[in-house]
Amino acid sequence: MGVSAEQIMTAAIRHLNGDPTASMAELAEAVGVSRATLHRHFSSREELMLALGRRALERWQEAQEAAGVTAAAESGDRDRIEEALTALLTCVVTVTDEYGFALTDHAMAVHPELARRSDELEEQEIALYAAGQCAGLIRADLPARWVSGTVFGLCVAVREGLRRGDIARRDVPRLVHESFWHGAAPRGTS
Repeated sequence: MGVSAEQIMTAAIRHLNGDPTASMAELAEAVGVSRATLHRHFSSREELMLALGRRALERWQEAQEAAGVTAAAESGDRDRIEEALTALLTCVVTVTDEYGFALTDHAMAVHPELARRSDELEEQEIALYAAGQCAGLIRADLPARWVSGTVFGLCVAVREGLRRGDIARRDVPRLVHESFWHGAAPRGTS
């Protein structure tokens, strides 16, 4: 029985999270298939990364939907916005753990389809951050796009911390929530 494209993608994701620059030869070895078998499913690294990028963006969208990002932002309700922000941070941790390699992959950043979809998803989150600012949950003196960039930075920190073994997987949700809601300042300081 041959290996499926789905099995290849799952194994490639695991390997890429540890080595985001892995070549097709390294990925084939990590997957446990020959380069020829890998190339029968994905003719190039770019094609494989495009498929993985689409999957990562689907998971990001699912995370936003699960958190109720759009509905909460549109509601203007402080409690609903806070719940959505908290849920989003939790979901983003899961997506980052699964697809961390995609955060800084150059091919994904410049591919028109992936870049457009990524921008659309980011705009939905920016709307939630702006709603959080209006509701008094997030500092209003920071641009909402900066807040979005900060969350992105937290995701990269999660990926790198897990990759290097600097943080325990079980601590990640707490670290992300604490960093987002309280920053790095000691408690009781501004």
